[in-house]
Amino acid sequence: MKTEIPDALKADLPPNLFGKVLGATPVVMTVIATMLAGLASSEMTKAQYDRSLAAQQQAKAGDQWSFFQAKRMRGALQRTTLDLLQATAPVPPPTPAEIREALLDAGPDGAAALALLDAENGAVALASLLRGQPPAPPPPAARPPAIAAALDAMENLRPDAETAALAGRVTDTMLTDALLAAKARSDAHEAALQPTGRLIDALDTAFAHPDGQFSATQRGLTAARLRFTATRYDMEAHLNRAIANLYELQVRKNNLSAERHHARSQRFFFGMLGAQMAVIISTFAIAARKRNLLWSLAAAAGVAALLFASYVFLFI
Repeated sequence: MKTEIPDALKADLPPNLFGKVLGATPVVMTVIATMLAGLASSEMTKAQYDRSLAAQQQAKAGDQWSFFQAKRMRGALQRTTLDLLQATAPVPPPTPAEIREALLDAGPDGAAALALLDAENGAVALASLLRGQPPAPPPPAARPPAIAAALDAMENLRPDAETAALAGRVTDTMLTDALLAAKARSDAHEAALQPTGRLIDALDTAFAHPDGQFSATQRGLTAARLRFTATRYDMEAHLNRAIANLYELQVRKNNLSAERHHARSQRFFFGMLGAQMAVIISTFAIAARKRNLLWSLAAAAGVAALLFASYVFLFI
């Protein structure tokens, strides 16, 4: 749609720069109103995107918290079973020589377990099992102070305003790098546990007896396995908790971004209303006698809308 000023109306305008500005007011204000409407719609779309992204990240955080709770419960169950086993009779840990001797009488499954013991890292895996102490996870990577401060505020339930201010200092790159490092740490720990895990499975298969009879060596191995598995679950739960906290920080950050875009959209909408008011006043000025006064009001409304929109775009 094209807006034109009638020639008769142009003749009534002052023949100077101010008159030209007043004559162009309806067209300029229409352009400004359209631009602000587009900005308001764009900011609302960004707000909706951030809300959707926060919901997806909350689901990922929920998965990690579920892993955390499940592993803590499994660890507690392993310790309870170990307590019951030790309460029935003393369960000394078997020696590697006793285990090898028992495996020699366990048939093909025993031979497979012996092959694992003789393989690379087999002795280390067996020693880790008998101690009931899995390999420790790699040390955590150093985190930027901004992430550490934001996580501390979240864990200690600081006021929302303080937590929001700290989360605002965390960049997306910081969070992405921290999440990748936390997942790599968890993957490295899982890889370090695999030799002992395969050995445990092989020993369980070799010493499985349908009649339920257990030798002292088997009882000692069972107690060692329970102790090892309980500690393993505790370590893994701690790693899952670290990842979940980072996802929670991502959720908080994206929700803050959504609120900011929503506020900007609302203010751009108010600016659009001001520009439309200027267009309406300019339209009435076409049919009024005191056109110069009405056009001045329209120009003032338009300038106010433009200044307000610039403030929102630059500072909010």
